Amino acid sequence: MCGIAGFIIKSDIISFEKWPAVLKQMGNAIRFRGPDDSGVWADEAAGVGLSHRRLSILDLSKAGHQPMMSLNRRYVMVFNGEIYNHLDLRKELDSQINWRGHSDTETLLEACAAWGVEKALRSTVGMFALALWDCSNHILTLARDRIGEKPLYYGWSGKDFLFGSQLKALRSYPLFAEEIDRNVLPLLFRYNYIPAPHSIYRGIKKLPPGSLVALHVKTCKANEWPKPKLYWSLKDIAEQGQRAPLECSKQEAAEALDGLLRKAVRRQMVADVALGAFLSGGIDSSTIVAIMQAQSCRPVKTFTIGFRDPCHDEARHARAVAGHLGTDHNDLYVTAEDALDLIPALPLVFDEPFSDNSQLPTLLLTKLAREQVSVSLSGDAGDELFGGYSNYRSANRNWKVVGRLPAAMRSQLARWIAGIPQPIWKAILGSRDKAFLAGLVGSPTRELFYDYRISHWKSPELITIGGREPETVPNDPRRWARLDSFEHHMMFVDLSSYLPDCILVKIDRAAMAVSLETRIPLLDHNVVEFAWRLPVSMKLRRHGQSKYLLRQVLYRYIPRSLVDRPKKGFGIPLDSWLRGPLREWAEELLGEGRLAREGFFRPAPIRKTWQEHLSGKHNWGSCLWDVLMFQQWLEHTNTLPGSSASGLQ
Repeated sequence: MCGIAGFIIKSDIISFEKWPAVLKQMGNAIRFRGPDDSGVWADEAAGVGLSHRRLSILDLSKAGHQPMMSLNRRYVMVFNGEIYNHLDLRKELDSQINWRGHSDTETLLEACAAWGVEKALRSTVGMFALALWDCSNHILTLARDRIGEKPLYYGWSGKDFLFGSQLKALRSYPLFAEEIDRNVLPLLFRYNYIPAPHSIYRGIKKLPPGSLVALHVKTCKANEWPKPKLYWSLKDIAEQGQRAPLECSKQEAAEALDGLLRKAVRRQMVADVALGAFLSGGIDSSTIVAIMQAQSCRPVKTFTIGFRDPCHDEARHARAVAGHLGTDHNDLYVTAEDALDLIPALPLVFDEPFSDNSQLPTLLLTKLAREQVSVSLSGDAGDELFGGYSNYRSANRNWKVVGRLPAAMRSQLARWIAGIPQPIWKAILGSRDKAFLAGLVGSPTRELFYDYRISHWKSPELITIGGREPETVPNDPRRWARLDSFEHHMMFVDLSSYLPDCILVKIDRAAMAVSLETRIPLLDHNVVEFAWRLPVSMKLRRHGQSKYLLRQVLYRYIPRSLVDRPKKGFGIPLDSWLRGPLREWAEELLGEGRLAREGFFRPAPIRKTWQEHLSGKHNWGSCLWDVLMFQQWLEHTNTLPGSSASGLQ
């Protein structure tokens, strides 16, 4: 894996003689993404500069050095990612190319030169973010993989256009205009992440998955945004899959999925360095590890994080699966002290505020794996593709009750619930959240019903100051796919937003912080497209079983008794930790005077939430973590521009 950065300079403040140093500085800010090599390239006449940091995985020789120029000398590219089918693409290009090395970067570059950018991207199976400079037409193209495994930020800072794998690279540009976008704060506190295309900084965006954007250097103007163009659309794939569902038996479908996964895993096991896998003992990771071990001539190295709290621990289950498969297994138990030690590093690792609390064990897991391997496969995406979250079933069941009522009646009922005096409510329904129930009942549509359910702070505008929440995939009907069921809508929303902007951000930043490459076979786009052709009945069964078809594949390798159990998340025991070992740290960040002085939040509702949590009246751990992670990031913001450390090294 690697890191990329660069610019289009329209101002005349930085002289050309300083460009190489600036580009190197931008690259060095993310050197943990690529500690093995670095390079810069610039064209003074065009005002374009490219920077690259390399983590050598394929072709460890100098032939894989970047920035890389095409044989016809028309294109220069910096690339972050892996093209798993690059050998197949090479066969198609062999008659035209005198290859210099065997890197997938060279393959993709020459494919772009021979076929054009869009055709080359559509031909790939892989994960990537890239910048391609067309020396003839003076066009800079930025592109990102189909699902969004690899990050890419871009935007204007004054008159200059910047891009990079992480915000660190952009912040390292000497003229970077650092202004927090208050509009995204409600998004952070609703979802615990900042959805694309938004970022924490005004004027800086994330390139959406499956898209490219082209800037014509001669005509582009500061703060004018070319519209990203989709070369692959999840919305189209989902709708097409529903229109042309698989017509086969469950056994035939399981056989087809097994074949797709075996091919995806086999491709992703190719590396010129040591390789392993994360193993939680759940359905997804167990499937990936089982298929890896079935195709490996030696024990696969597997890695697990455990907790002393049995409510959060799956390490013993992972150990049982590893024992059955015969992997070389390694585990590490996490304590509150481990979490405390990591908290100062979080702003450095994630660059912008991010508050999925499983970020802590994920950081420790990637660090554990990096001690022995340079590449690790992961089982992420099984929940979104095959219906693994319990929320899908419970939300559908609840809506069947609520949705029977006319919208006007639901709205009136919500107002009635909200108006019940708290003592009466508590006497009748105890600790059930009155405001939450009123919000659910008052949801006008099932889609907004789901958006309300997945929101952390239900009304984030009441705690933030000066921001207006923009529409995003969960609440914008224009972005919804037309699907056959409520369950599929929920999976689509999560696959479009939660997966790329939370799950994949978490694993990318945590792994890159220790220079570990991660690969996700379930996100092979052939698997994704196959999953959308499955009916809901092959994902969610009436008797409550989730991920039905994926389980049928797993049962071919592992006894049911080892994996059939209630699903657990990968979070930490946050509620109790905030009342215990993390309390002093949290109290300092949530101080009323501090909140008022900084001016981003209304202190009263946050202090009320904190006190209710400490008293045990409510468990507000997730909501408080959203605020704490912003506060921790804000505290460290001034140290980030010149920092080249990931926070873990």
